Amino acid sequence: MITIVIAEEQEMLLGAIESLLNLEDDLKVVGQASNGEEAIALVRRLQPDVCIMDMEMPEKSGLEAAEALMSVGCKVIILTTFARKGYFERAVKADVRGYLLKDSPSEELASSIRNIMDGERIFSSELIDEASGVFEGEMAGRLENPSIHQTSIQKRNTIGMVRNYFSTIMEKIKQPTG
Repeated sequence: MITIVIAEEQEMLLGAIESLLNLEDDLKVVGQASNGEEAIALVRRLQPDVCIMDMEMPEKSGLEAAEALMSVGCKVIILTTFARKGYFERAVKADVRGYLLKDSPSEELASSIRNIMDGERIFSSELIDEASGVFEGEMAGRLENPSIHQTSIQKRNTIGMVRNYFSTIMEKIKQPTG
């Protein structure tokens, strides 16, 4: 069982992500945080396998929290709505294992968690700052099995993303159990 802490400041989205991940047989959300400081404390106390963090949170951002957790052994995945210059390079330096767009399908998040647990690093192609040169020189050696997932170039807003999550939840609930 892969244990997960989720840090997301938007309560509805936090609950939706937890519900979706808990529908997976091999994934279990063991804690929720609404800001970066809470995420750090929960990870240190619960020692989950993975911490999924929103990039923009109060107290500490997802990147600041990831930097604080570098020595803990928890694999960090950062979710964001859009790319910002310099964040990709900083995420790689903080040993973030996944840097994904929030508008990706929920199945992609579950799959990414499993792949990251198998040693991959997964980054949405739209989030890679090509000017940073991260894939050259010293940093390239830190990227074991880098995977670049293609996601929609058109960014959906949070309301559309939440609607997608709830639709997926409803589909999974309606599926007959065998």
